Amino acid sequence: MKFAYTIIYVPDVAASLAFFEKAFGFATRFLHESGMYGELDTGDTTLAFAAHAMGELNYSSGHVEAHDSALPLGMEVAFTTDDVAAAHAQAIAAGARELAAPSEKPWGQVVSYLRCPDGSLVELCTPVGA
Repeated sequence: MKFAYTIIYVPDVAASLAFFEKAFGFATRFLHESGMYGELDTGDTTLAFAAHAMGELNYSSGHVEAHDSALPLGMEVAFTTDDVAAAHAQAIAAGARELAAPSEKPWGQVVSYLRCPDGSLVELCTPVGA
């Protein structure tokens, strides 16, 4: 078994890809011509976006649409960086909403939390033990 993908269901796949490129510097690796699925170039584990309509095709029981939820969903994607404050400011400038400003945790890691325009929750952090 190998962890291969995290797929975030969003209202507009192209908009999410563009936001993540501007906010976090990840290039778009793939966007299907239908606009219903796309991937970022994030290394060994793929971060992908799929349209809510694709979720409806994949499973009929429905799902919570993060952008419509007043609170962030109970899952996040996390990106490590040596400069959390700068990355945090760049994401806010790109349109993210601050949930928690960068702060140092008791174990020495610097962490911040953001909510993206598509409703997804992002943690920015220094590597653990760095």
